[in-house]
Amino acid sequence: MTASPAGPPAASPADPPDRLPAESDVELDTAALRVLAHPLRINVLALLRQRGPSTATRVAGELGINPGAASYHLRRLAAGGLIVEEPGRGTGRERWWRAAHRQSVHDPTSAAAPERQEAGRAYAHAVALACTERLRAAAQEVPSLPEEWFEVSAFGDFVLRLAPEDVARMRDEVFAVISRYRQAADRGAGELVPVAVQVQAFPVPGTVPPRSAGS
Repeated sequence: MTASPAGPPAASPADPPDRLPAESDVELDTAALRVLAHPLRINVLALLRQRGPSTATRVAGELGINPGAASYHLRRLAAGGLIVEEPGRGTGRERWWRAAHRQSVHDPTSAAAPERQEAGRAYAHAVALACTERLRAAAQEVPSLPEEWFEVSAFGDFVLRLAPEDVARMRDEVFAVISRYRQAADRGAGELVPVAVQVQAFPVPGTVPPRSAGS
């Protein structure tokens, strides 16, 4: 999902086709945050969650990267406990991988240790970059979308004057709506396709002074 990367619940995008249950969500620890502090790894993980088990060769083809790079990022995700080998598939030469969780969650307010706070900021940066890449890819497809999908797609950019507590309240309300629609999708009514819902909320760049060193 990429839900918001910077506030609870922050999550990596997309659900797997077999609809893993909500209890399979994972709260990212410091080690996992560091593994995911790379936008390409977030995209690899999102691909496995959306499309199901895959190999390094298939991942490389989907994302347009070198198979060696895909294999490296898959191994890093596995080392962080975010993906696991698919049992009963693959050969000695090529492994099949699947996502271990439905979504990844990070709550910055629960990160007391300085190293976890820094890892959370790096993760948020990577998620923002991954969201940007997905939006760029979507923009390329806008002219060719079928009419029924073009009519319901939305690309909005709003600037509001809010305090941090207002943003927190709005974020929670938006996530509640997304959660309601996710539960409806789990019932499997009608023909469903993966739909990316991006929600970003941040101060307009240049309007908030940066934090001081060590804070």
